[in-house]
Amino acid sequence: MIDIKFLRQNPDVVKENIKKKFQDEKLPLVDEVIALDEELRKTMAQADQLRAQRNTMSSQIGALMREKKIEEANKVKQEVADIAKMLPELEAKETELQAKIKKDMMTIPNIIDPTVPIGKDDSENVELQRFLEPRVPDYEVPYHTDIMERVHGIDLDSARRVAGNGFYYLMGDIARLESAVLSYARDFMINKGFTYVIPPFMIRSDVVTGVMSFAEMDAMMYKIEGEDLYLIGTSEHSMIGKFIDTINPKENLPYTLTSYSPCFRKEKGAHGIEERGVYRIHQFEKQEMIVVCEPEDSKAWFEKMYNFTVELFTSMEIPVRTLECCSGDLADLKVKSIDVEAWSPRQKKYFEVGSCSNLGDAQARRLGIRIKGENGNYYAHTLNNTVAAPPRMLIALLENHLQADGSINIPKVLRPYMGGKAVIK
Repeated sequence: MIDIKFLRQNPDVVKENIKKKFQDEKLPLVDEVIALDEELRKTMAQADQLRAQRNTMSSQIGALMREKKIEEANKVKQEVADIAKMLPELEAKETELQAKIKKDMMTIPNIIDPTVPIGKDDSENVELQRFLEPRVPDYEVPYHTDIMERVHGIDLDSARRVAGNGFYYLMGDIARLESAVLSYARDFMINKGFTYVIPPFMIRSDVVTGVMSFAEMDAMMYKIEGEDLYLIGTSEHSMIGKFIDTINPKENLPYTLTSYSPCFRKEKGAHGIEERGVYRIHQFEKQEMIVVCEPEDSKAWFEKMYNFTVELFTSMEIPVRTLECCSGDLADLKVKSIDVEAWSPRQKKYFEVGSCSNLGDAQARRLGIRIKGENGNYYAHTLNNTVAAPPRMLIALLENHLQADGSINIPKVLRPYMGGKAVIK
């Protein structure tokens, strides 16, 4: 959420940013906010004036009574009573205007970083760098669920009967491999100095609207019927929510945390054939990293964080590339975002396995996450990044380590988490 003072002083900058994100339908919101804000300030000034007038008159009543000027005192009392009737109307108007302004401000996209490439959608994202040489074997690489089924590692039919499409049972060594990836990712981040956390898997609505846009919320979140609780779509939601309405001593920052959680997503809309199997599902596990830091440090942390993901994947001998998200592909709260994509020998192309985002002070402003500085309090910056999301990580592992005989080599870094096993046959 943008600072309303910034919008008030720089409406053209905000409008140009909306255009860069190809969201022209939101342009009228800028002028609407300015008009509502002006009306709110006038209403507040009028209410303050009436309160001051009421206080002055109230003190006059006592003086008039002492002077036995009963008629004049009663007249002033009536005027105070009239003011008392007017104030609730003005206060209700204030509340209504504040709600309208907040709704509009939470719909207007955040100001993107000037280095973000301009483009309409993910087809215009920009490749930055490749790591490890992509491999295309001279034998067929089957679809990932076929690979799993050959080693009795997945049961989709039973899952459909139990929960419907978008769910699965992982079995045997494949289930163990997923746990190995998560354990390795956890220890990898701990060794980078991050604190390991297992957060709540449900959050309240004020946290949901603090960490994401309304559009994302509608497309992703499952609500618990009859309660003000939502299942998290990623542990970033509850991890950033951990700092709601806090004032954090400057010397305590940055907070560097890595969190494990199951994740639950609606995944609305139809998806292509490459997104069946375990690519896009309603329930999965994930290791995440989040940073809460000083505003001037967020760019440096952004670089560090996505490079951690690159290092993690290459340590498992999986070729990856980094891709900068263009303006039209950025979620509304994001300032800048870089995706990490893994190589698919079967498709002979890269696919997304992680995303690193700098949200500036957008989440902090919505949730009230402030830093106590020497010259007053100010908003922190928040960042998040995928360490490992095993469903897609499993696809990358299986395809890149599949052998001609159908066996799967286990990367050396994962073998200690697999009881020393080197191959799945």
